[in-house]
Amino acid sequence: MSLPLLLASSSRYRQQLLEKLQLPFIMASPDIDERLHVNESPRDYVQRLAIEKAKALASDYPNHLIIGSDQCAVLEIDGQQTVLGKPHTIENAIKQLTQASGQQVKFLTGLCVFNSQSQQQVSLVEPFSVHFRHLTQPQIERYIEQEMPLDCAGSFKSEGLGIRLFSALEGRDPNSLIGLPLIALVDLLEQQGIEVL
Repeated sequence: MSLPLLLASSSRYRQQLLEKLQLPFIMASPDIDERLHVNESPRDYVQRLAIEKAKALASDYPNHLIIGSDQCAVLEIDGQQTVLGKPHTIENAIKQLTQASGQQVKFLTGLCVFNSQSQQQVSLVEPFSVHFRHLTQPQIERYIEQEMPLDCAGSFKSEGLGIRLFSALEGRDPNSLIGLPLIALVDLLEQQGIEVL
């Protein structure tokens, strides 16, 4: 018999995505330090956080498969990679979308499945790119006012009105934009003996 699933998150977006797989699971919120380390690459950052989120709950849930996930948006400005986190304020959201206008933003989603019984883990980073239309200031402000994406990395909700901001999407799983790459998760769960189909 396989171990029960635990989603290490308080995100309603990740909860809604995991519900698509129609597998029973519970949720708990991990308490970790989410600050970027000095000289840490965006890829290493999201993978580390996904692993830390999953492992943070292991002592409270010693017989579970724990799913950890974290995401960041990366924009290249003048040859430098800039990590776009959650804006939290309207001013920051305007700044992020102004920077992203006409640009390509790469989303990196770290994913980990940690077996708290055996202490084994599998993890990966799922990339997904978004090409933004050239946006005017009134368009940006109108979008933010309508959707208030202040708790979303990159200041948009692709599953909502945010789709109007894009000229193209590139990647194998658009769910990764919302915060949980389901195609990759199915692969990792199957490696842990979970029958998804």
